[in-house]
Amino acid sequence: MDVATVVGIGRSAMQIALMLSLPILIVSLVAGLLVSIFQAITQIQEMTLTFIPKIIAVALTLLFLAPWMAKLLTNYTIELYQNIPNYIR
Repeated sequence: MDVATVVGIGRSAMQIALMLSLPILIVSLVAGLLVSIFQAITQIQEMTLTFIPKIIAVALTLLFLAPWMAKLLTNYTIELYQNIPNYIR
């Protein structure tokens, strides 16, 4: 296995990790921003108010995107296993 192959595997693994985490991070960011704006407008400074909407938003995102995430990760793993003979040459 040469250096280019290892770098290619690492690059594709990083891309998959980014694709899997980015929707959750964006939803969490938007939910936190909306809660912060709501708190600034109403001057409610309750600490637990910031966590509950984020948890609900992330849970709903995971619920809706879980099939896509599982398919993406499964396809990557299958492709990686199928290419093992090419990697050991």
